[in-house]
Amino acid sequence: MAVNGTGLVAILRGVTPDEVLAVGEALAEAGVDAIEVPLNSPDPFASVERLAASLGERCAVGVGTVVDAADVPRARDAGARIVVAPNTDPAIIAAAVEAGMRPYPGVATPTEAFAAVAAGARHLKLFPADAVGNAGMKSWRAVLPPDVELLPVGGVDETNLAAWAAAGAGGAGLGSALYRPGDTPEQVGARAVAMRRAWAGATG
Repeated sequence: MAVNGTGLVAILRGVTPDEVLAVGEALAEAGVDAIEVPLNSPDPFASVERLAASLGERCAVGVGTVVDAADVPRARDAGARIVVAPNTDPAIIAAAVEAGMRPYPGVATPTEAFAAVAAGARHLKLFPADAVGNAGMKSWRAVLPPDVELLPVGGVDETNLAAWAAAGAGGAGLGSALYRPGDTPEQVGARAVAMRRAWAGATG
């Protein structure tokens, strides 16, 4: 695992404030390391606030799909600790660092990866990971600073978590393979247990 590895991040795109605590509890029980609420979900800051207040000591809570730096202080005030973006925006990276949060900018090329590092990020969201592939990430890993983490997102599930770990991932973002709107907490928890087992088996 990479230095300061994030581990498994549950991406709850479409979750509502009314259901977020039950789903979050199931994820925390399964051992998921972080929970991300994308900002294109219904009333996302309310969901973040509830998660942070209830589960913030057990797992990191963050916001995702952040495309406006103005949303970073709102996320911090709601209790978020991580800021995940689909792209590399130096303004969002700077806002997160200034707020004492961890930025996870999205990178799809080595050029974007080095630009994100230069802007102050040390945790990079490899997105879309299925397009870059394990071989691509291994090549990036060989040239990026050793303390920079790569976190694949997109097409990651229990069938390929071990391959991503072997390629040098410090964790993975788990989206529709883990949660889809309308899923019950029990369904999400069972998937999370399987993915956590796969990750633990690959990383020791």
